[in-house]
Amino acid sequence: MAAVRYKMKCPKCRKNYVVVTRRQSFVRCYDCQKADMKGEIKDPKMKKMFKIPEEFYKENSFLRAIKVNYLRYESLSERQVEAFEKVVKQMKEDKKEAKKEEKKPTSSA
Repeated sequence: MAAVRYKMKCPKCRKNYVVVTRRQSFVRCYDCQKADMKGEIKDPKMKKMFKIPEEFYKENSFLRAIKVNYLRYESLSERQVEAFEKVVKQMKEDKKEAKKEEKKPTSSA
């Protein structure tokens, strides 16, 4: 069963809405968290992993949190890396499906 999602104003800026679930305790909008995501990534493997479209970071707070944690602690556990890659892969598949749905011609009856 899917978790219930709702919109909540960002507690920091009080301008933007963020889609959250009741399990999320630390909520920030993309604009407020963007400054935390700036930083130099030296490891080439991690640099490649974090090189994903900007819109993925805007849509998913989990991806932002993983990147912020890497920049803060300069390491990630294997499970964090696996989860990050799994979510990115799922988002890419969803994006492809959405494009396919968009291209399908609608039949008029």
